[in-house]
Amino acid sequence: MAKGYWIGRIDVHDAEAYKAYVETATPAYREFGATFLVRGGEFDPVEGNARARNVVIEFPTYEAALACYASETYQKARAIRQKVSDGELIVIKGHDG
Repeated sequence: MAKGYWIGRIDVHDAEAYKAYVETATPAYREFGATFLVRGGEFDPVEGNARARNVVIEFPTYEAALACYASETYQKARAIRQKVSDGELIVIKGHDG
C-alpha cells in the first residue's frame, strides 16, 4: 500500500499566530501517523517561485493523508493557518513500486 504525503509551500505573515496553527494541528498529525520529513529549513530555489516555508509530511497510507486533512481537528487548524499565511498544499500518493 502506497504512503501518502502532504507537500506544503507557504509564506507565514504572522509567526507568533502561526504557533497556534502548529499547536492545533499536532493532535491530527499524531492521530493519523504523520512523520515530518521536511519542516522549514534551508533550501535553494533553483526553479520557479519559492515560498519561505516548505513542509513534507509522510503518512502511513494515502488514505490516512486524506483523512487527516478532512478531519475536524485539522480543519480547525486549517482555519488558523489560512488567516496567518498563504500558499499551496497538496496531498499526493507515494510511488508504490
